[in-house]
Amino acid sequence: MTARDGPQDRYKAVWLIFFILGLGTLLPWNFFMTAREYFIGRLADPEMSRFLNQTGEAALSPSYLQSMFDNFMTLCAMVPLLIFTCLNSFIHQRIPQQIRILGSLVAIGLVFLVTAIMVKVTMEPLPFFVFTMISIVFINSFGAILQSSLFGLAGLLPASYTAPIMSGQGLAGTFAALAMIFSIAIGAQQPESFIGYFTTACVAIVLAIFSYILLPRMDFFRYYSMKDKTEYRVYNAELETKRDLIKKDEPNGMEQNNSKIIPIHNPDEKPSVVAIFKKLWVMAVSVCFVFTVTIGVFPSITAKVSTVLGEGNRWGLYFISVSCFLLFNVFDWMGRSLTALFTWPGKDSCLLPVMVALRVIFIPLFMLCNVQPRKYLPVVFLHDAWYIVFMIFFSISNGYLASLCMCFGPKKVLAHEAETAGAVMAFFLSLGLALGAAISFLFRILI
Repeated sequence: MTARDGPQDRYKAVWLIFFILGLGTLLPWNFFMTAREYFIGRLADPEMSRFLNQTGEAALSPSYLQSMFDNFMTLCAMVPLLIFTCLNSFIHQRIPQQIRILGSLVAIGLVFLVTAIMVKVTMEPLPFFVFTMISIVFINSFGAILQSSLFGLAGLLPASYTAPIMSGQGLAGTFAALAMIFSIAIGAQQPESFIGYFTTACVAIVLAIFSYILLPRMDFFRYYSMKDKTEYRVYNAELETKRDLIKKDEPNGMEQNNSKIIPIHNPDEKPSVVAIFKKLWVMAVSVCFVFTVTIGVFPSITAKVSTVLGEGNRWGLYFISVSCFLLFNVFDWMGRSLTALFTWPGKDSCLLPVMVALRVIFIPLFMLCNVQPRKYLPVVFLHDAWYIVFMIFFSISNGYLASLCMCFGPKKVLAHEAETAGAVMAFFLSLGLALGAAISFLFRILI
């Protein structure tokens, strides 16, 4: 039976479900980062707050916990993400897919529910800091298992069904950027106003859970997810029938000769991760390099660019939120979504890794923008327009090339190896994020 003979994805229902699952994968974490001001506000030193009330001075150094929040947040996010994505490449063969995906969604939902409740609970800065960091570790640990399992699941379907996951993840960042701009516009300063962020994340997770529960009911999904096992059983039944006929008419030796032509995979045989990596290493290294370059400068460098047009006006207030975060997420989402329309260059083309390597040019381009403060490098691209143009090409190439690599990776292996291949690709995606976060410190020092 060919793919053309199988059922169709009516109303693009399976595509939409994978889009919602992709959205649910990153939307919680993006909303968690968007609430940064809430977390830093609650980490204020009580003694410092009393001093401020008495003296009325506004510009004082932040507490140690406030100043170190971003560093610890990055550490507690990237390390569990990389570790658990790596672990999932091996445990996915032992733990059922339903437990990994539904369990991760439920766990993340519970963390956000507790986080929303904690908005109303009074805590000292240090216990609250510890609670927040533990929450970040849990979110990214289960998020890594969820993301890796989801890409592995999409690997069983046609290549175009990895695109909605990437597109949904891109849209999650756009929502977070819009939420950031909205909070600036309304001037939300009260901690209670951040309950909406966490509640929205909980709603998104519930929607993702219901979508995943509906997935096995779709004929299109059932056909592809059970295709390998079904073909194996059908082939075995035909083979046994032929053997019975041979036994009646031919000597015993003929049966042994015919038994050598069994090109079907045994479902009980576990795919080798190393053997699979050898087949798709070009795609794996490519997606790793894409995100290494991206996280190397975004947002550690790009968020430090100062406007020359917005001094003393409202554009200066919105410049980074719009030109950096919103612009990146919108065009990254567009790039990811383009793979649903066309997939050029092909999975065996040498042009794809070349295009990935060429993205390294964005590192010096952003470093030579008006990044402040700076010590060593000159400002070559001073005007805001340069920065905006670089950001557009930077973000759309990130979304498109990363999505292409994630789509092509599972298609470089055999059908029964696709789920493991998807998990391996997710690991290298996470590795790229971690490497990018590490080298971002170096790039910042060089400026």
